[in-house]
Formats: sequence, C-alpha cells, structure tokens
Amino acid sequence: MNSPTPSNLKSTAALPKVVRAKGSYLWDAEGRQYIDGSGGPAVYCLGHANEEVNAAVMAQMGAIAHGYRYNFTTDALEELTEIIRSHCGGTLREMVYVTGGSEAVESCLKIALQYQTAIGQKSRRRFISRQRSWHGNTLGALGVSGFEERTRAYEGAFIPSIKLSPANDYRPIAGQGTLAERGAAELEAAILAAGPETIAAFIFEPVVGAAGGCVPAPEGYAALVRAVCDRHGVLMIADEVMCGAGRTGPWRALAHDGVEPDLMSVAKGLAAGYMPLGAAICTTKVWQAICAVDGAFGTGHTFTGHTAACAAGVAVQRIVAREGLLARVTAQGPQLMADWATALAGVEAVGDIRGRGHFIAAELVADPVTKTPFPAERKLFMKVRAQAMANGLICYPVGGNVDGTNGDIVILAPPYNATQAELDEIIDKAATSIKQVLRAEGLA
Repeated sequence: MNSPTPSNLKSTAALPKVVRAKGSYLWDAEGRQYIDGSGGPAVYCLGHANEEVNAAVMAQMGAIAHGYRYNFTTDALEELTEIIRSHCGGTLREMVYVTGGSEAVESCLKIALQYQTAIGQKSRRRFISRQRSWHGNTLGALGVSGFEERTRAYEGAFIPSIKLSPANDYRPIAGQGTLAERGAAELEAAILAAGPETIAAFIFEPVVGAAGGCVPAPEGYAALVRAVCDRHGVLMIADEVMCGAGRTGPWRALAHDGVEPDLMSVAKGLAAGYMPLGAAICTTKVWQAICAVDGAFGTGHTFTGHTAACAAGVAVQRIVAREGLLARVTAQGPQLMADWATALAGVEAVGDIRGRGHFIAAELVADPVTKTPFPAERKLFMKVRAQAMANGLICYPVGGNVDGTNGDIVILAPPYNATQAELDEIIDKAATSIKQVLRAEGLA
C-alpha cells in the first residue's frame, strides 16, 4: 500500500497558520497545540517568546535598529564578537556578520578565495566538498552541496566543486584502513588529481544535518583531513550552520574532534531565530594575509552586523552561558538517543539512530540487513511529517539521504532548555508518528 502524499505538504497555501508560541510550544489559528521537537529547522535553541531576548531586541530597536556596519561599530556587535571569540578559542577571532546560514557559507567561500589571492595563489579557484551534504541556498553554497533534490534545477551554473563520498559510519565507503583513513585518503587523492594549485578549500559539516541526518564525522576523520589540507595548502572550512552554536554540545561542533578549521560558518543557534543572524569566522592567519593586501574582507552586505540582530545574539548567548546549556546538551545527548532507541525498539524499518547532543536522527530502511532505503516515490518522510503535525509534534523529516533521491530520515533537535517532560513528549510523539505511518503503509 502506498498512500497519497498529504495535500498540506504540496503547497505552503495549505499549511496551518501559526499565531503564537511560548517555550517549546506553538499554537495555530484553530487552537491546535504543537510541541517543537526540532526547533523548526534546528534553529529555536531557546524555544519561543523568551522574554529576556525579546526585551533586549526591543531595547536595541528603541535606541537604534541598524547602525550600518561600514559607517559605525556598535556595542551589540562588539559584545557579540567577544562572546564568539571566547567560545571559539584558539585563533578563530575575525568574522563577518550576515543574516543567515547560506550567506555565512557563501562568505566563507569568498574569504577563502580572497585569502588564496592575497598570498599569490590565485590559481586556487576550486572547492572540494562531499556528497550528502547541504551548505545553503545561495548559488555558491548550492554548488558545494551534495543534495541532488535541492541542487538539480541549478546544475551548470555553479562554481567548480569536486564531490567526495560521504563519511558515514552506517554507510561506510569501501577501502583499506579505518573509515576516517579512507575518507582522508579520498580527499588527498582528489587534491592530487586536480592539482593542489587549483584547490582553494575543502568544506564539510562536522555533523551532517539535513542532507544526511545527524551524521557525526567518524572518530579521527577531522584530524586526518586537517593534516591533508595543511600538506597541500588547502583551507579547511567547517560548516557549523546547523550543528554549531551548541546544538551538539560544544559551542564549536568540531571542538569534539580537537580540530580548528581555517574558516567556519555559524548561524541557526547564534540568535536562536529571534532575529536573522549568521557569521563567517576565520583564523588570525587568514585575516592577517587578507589585511596585509586588501585591508579588509571583500565580502559584506547592507545588513552585515545588523545591530538589533547582534543584540538578539548577545541575549541568546548570555542565557546559554548563564544556564549552563552547553554542558546540559552534552550530558543529555546520549540519554536522548537511548530513549528514542527504546521508543522505537522492535520497529524493523528503523535502520539507524545517530547524532550528538540535541541533534539526533532515525533512518528508515526497507531492509535492515542490506540497508536498502525505501523507494523515493513512497515519500515516507513527508508522511511522517504530516502524521507528526497531526499528533501535535513538529519534527524535521528529510528525504534523499542515501543517494540524493532515496532515503528517509527523521531529525529531532529540541530546544537546549526543554524540560525532561518535554523531551519525553517529543520522543513519544516522534516514535508514535513513525509507527503509525509504517502501519498505514503496510510496512509494519
């Protein structure tokens, strides 16, 4: 049996109208209540309508909403910069503020090119990235993304990018050595095949989000990749738009691996959705090379360093620090994943449960032995989303995680400050929704 795709997922005109929210809950115009089990698309890390954040934004708006970055600096921008520096540690100290994740990635790509030009390596115009990765909606970010469903319409218009295999313990690539060694060897082979003098940077997600479903880098992978990049003058870009700002526990997701990238993008959890905000952050080495030749970053926008957005970021990050939410997310991660595994125990179609911190996913498979995905035309992920909404849960199912077309995952990314009762409700409703869809489809 293959039931039709729910009509409310085919058009935004058919979606329920949200009218208010508080904490982990939202209500639509019909009075239905939803618990936010995914923070929207892994954004709302403090939940909704936080009075302290709202007050900070309103106070900033009352003073000045936007001091144009190329005319003025502001207290909010300077304070947020110091907060980010303290969280990043090491030499990740210089940044450009933007209004979201796609712009943050785009800015990282541009800074990488500007750096290579500044050091006399203008032949380095190409990027290397991985299949089953998602880096954003702008043209440059799309070009380095390995997410066929989202990139297909734009193929042929991208900047050059070389795609590597995913680094996924559940679906490992063949070869000798550990999965980390195989992945690093594939990167080095790609650099050598293209010519090191042509490669500007390698970009990857330390924990893959939408395109793969909360896939942590294999242990040791990041350090090996860092060494490969260093050997060949290739910059390393960590895309932490989705997995960063504490979503997986550490403020820098790559800190789990003990590695510092040359550049990193951050966005979603930075201002927690209270205002649009992101940042492209680079090391002192990268900044000094650019500054010596150009005096400043070449990338920037009208709303770079938007004052009210930075004020929101400051307020969010103060709460995260004061309430010890990074440690809380780190500590709760294993139990959250164990609880979901328990709730889905005996469901044969659940092939893998994975993730880190408040960023976990279940992968659905037609055959748990061969790990064969369900056919894309079933659109199971969309049906899980619809069933979850009917059950009063917002989660984040995505398709195509196996090969760009087939594959179904369900992501949970609850607020960092969700109560235990709320986490239990999210787990229960997510597991129930998956089971209901599988039964309706004749798959359980």
